[in-house]
Amino acid sequence: MASLPPISSGRWERLPGPIQHLADLGSASTDGEQLRLQRRVLNLTAALIAAITPIWTVTYLAYGLGWSAAIPLTYMVVTVMFIAWHARTGSYRAFRFGTLLMMLVFPFLLQWSLGGFANGSLVALWAVTAPLGAMFFASPRYAVPWFAGFAVLVAISVFVDPRFASSMPEVPETAREVFFGLNLLAVAATVFLLLQYFVRARELEQARSERLLLNVLPVPIAARLKRSGDVIADAYPNATVLFADLVGFTPLAESTTPEDLVSMLDDIFSGWDILADDHGLEKIKTIGDSYMAVGGVPEPRPDHAAAVAKMALGMSPVLAACSPAGVELRARVGIDTGPLVAGVIGRSKFTYDLWGDTVNTASRMESSGEPGRIHVTERVRAQLDGQFEFTQRGEVKIKGKGAMRTYFLERAV
Repeated sequence: MASLPPISSGRWERLPGPIQHLADLGSASTDGEQLRLQRRVLNLTAALIAAITPIWTVTYLAYGLGWSAAIPLTYMVVTVMFIAWHARTGSYRAFRFGTLLMMLVFPFLLQWSLGGFANGSLVALWAVTAPLGAMFFASPRYAVPWFAGFAVLVAISVFVDPRFASSMPEVPETAREVFFGLNLLAVAATVFLLLQYFVRARELEQARSERLLLNVLPVPIAARLKRSGDVIADAYPNATVLFADLVGFTPLAESTTPEDLVSMLDDIFSGWDILADDHGLEKIKTIGDSYMAVGGVPEPRPDHAAAVAKMALGMSPVLAACSPAGVELRARVGIDTGPLVAGVIGRSKFTYDLWGDTVNTASRMESSGEPGRIHVTERVRAQLDGQFEFTQRGEVKIKGKGAMRTYFLERAV
């Protein structure tokens, strides 16, 4: 199994310090990844819009449009209060509703105060961020009533625009043109930047999910599962299975702290995982202090038995390196080669597993073996004859199999 590169957080996950702190306001340790992402984007959206509203406030004041200047100023003040309240309470839904409501209503209020579409330089275009935001911060279904509200306010504006235009002071043409450009550019830039952050952050989460899937399933199996979703079950005419079990681990576990125990197991199994990777094998699973790997599955290869034998010979040195001071850990290893079936079972939690007589016999080789030795069947010896040295153990009674001639794998030739 090919090793996977670590996922780097990258510039799209971590922002500059103060901005990252702003994005994380209101977040809780119990938040899922989706909710955490939505909080971040909503915080940044609200703060970004509030940060640029002073441009409109100052400009309208310069033209003597006090009521119009008060609207973006009010928006900014209320938004800052909302962000602070969200940071203190963590109430995401209320913060989302209040922010979206302001994003929808305030642009139309400002446009009406200026005398309609033309005199207001299409400032109501800002309101489209409300239904778009509802889609990002909640769901497509949640966005429908917000878009309906936007459509209703547009219809109202069309109806009342002539009445407002006749009674409002004329905004200089130069100012109107400048604000047309500002409104179009600012709305487009806001949507573009937030989409960039949202999509890149979502890509990162998808990469994490992909990595989790590949930690459970072999790469080609995960690819097949994503393509079809059908039952995956394959027959292999010849593959090699390895079982390993730590000897005397249960008494050791009783005298070891949970943290040290898990850390030690992690070191041992991670070392064996590296061995499996180095030899092109597939780790199937661990159960307690037992380890299972296979060669020739899911991608067939002619040298599967030799690759498994090489891994088995490398397991004891890894075990010795990971053993606590004063403790000599040893493993029983069992190997068999032959036909088997491999497939994926489960719906919410996938498991890639192996079945067949070869699997059962490899397990029996492990359980009937000796500490620190690699117990193999006659089929393994026959397939590896001339490549490795073996010691004949003779006939051994194997549970469920009867008397079998078995061997100990010693070394490569």
